[in-house]
Amino acid sequence: MDKNRLYLKYGLTGLLIIILLATSLFQVQPEEVGIITRFGKYVRKVEPGLNLKVPIIERLYKVAVERQQKEEFGFRTTSAGVRSEYTKQGTVDESLMLTGDLNLADVEWVVQYRIEDPYSFLFKVREPIVALRDISEASMREIVGDRTVNEVLTVGRAEIASSVHQKIQQLCSEYSLGIRIEQVVLQDVNPPDPVKDAFNDVNQAQQERETLINQARSEYNKVIPKAKGQAEETVQRAEGYATERVNNALGEAARFNALYLEYIKAPEVTKRRIYLETMEEILPKAGNKILTDESGNNLLPLLQMQLTSKK
Repeated sequence: MDKNRLYLKYGLTGLLIIILLATSLFQVQPEEVGIITRFGKYVRKVEPGLNLKVPIIERLYKVAVERQQKEEFGFRTTSAGVRSEYTKQGTVDESLMLTGDLNLADVEWVVQYRIEDPYSFLFKVREPIVALRDISEASMREIVGDRTVNEVLTVGRAEIASSVHQKIQQLCSEYSLGIRIEQVVLQDVNPPDPVKDAFNDVNQAQQERETLINQARSEYNKVIPKAKGQAEETVQRAEGYATERVNNALGEAARFNALYLEYIKAPEVTKRRIYLETMEEILPKAGNKILTDESGNNLLPLLQMQLTSKK
């Protein structure tokens, strides 16, 4: 009887040791860190690998700090893979937003984040993921509410995502969520289904307008430079002609002044030289010439002016 009691005692002791070891020994994965509390108070952080804790009085929290996580808004992924499947069921309230010009936009987006401060994530805010979703939705509504529907649907998407990213990170830091926002992605932005066709017609008209504007600019770039070139060529020709006329006039004036100076020195000689030079220039163009003297009554011999000029 005493022997059986001894076996039972050893067996219970061994079982207790096994239970204590099982509840004391734990493993933290490479992408995680462990947070240990004792009687609900934080005592230490443990790194990946095998670790020990005091049974019963200490509690372990594992937090994935190296894994990127995400929260989806306006849709939910039902099947992830090469061809992921999504559903919008039950998400309309979080995706419909009022724009700055009082239109509606159906905005689907994703917030990608990492937990950078496990202690703050666990103990500073109750339900930090719920808080993150509330902050994200409020930030998106604020930013979208400051833009026109055209900006939200088309050219402003990248700027909206960047602004929402900054706003969410600012609020996460203020509320000590221990979360670092890595990216905000606008998954899809559309007008609500009842007015989608009308918005598509407007977008098509705007695209046609842009096409016509680009065509007009292209034609402008072809015609205007050519016209400018022709105008510059005309101006240059006119300036060249004007310069030529001025130079000719200056030359004639210089010639006249030189002739006048010669005339002052010897008037009779100068007049005779001018007369002879003029006759030399005119007579060859007049054909045969007969010169007479008003005081004479007889025929005079023909002057060989042409022969003289040719010589």
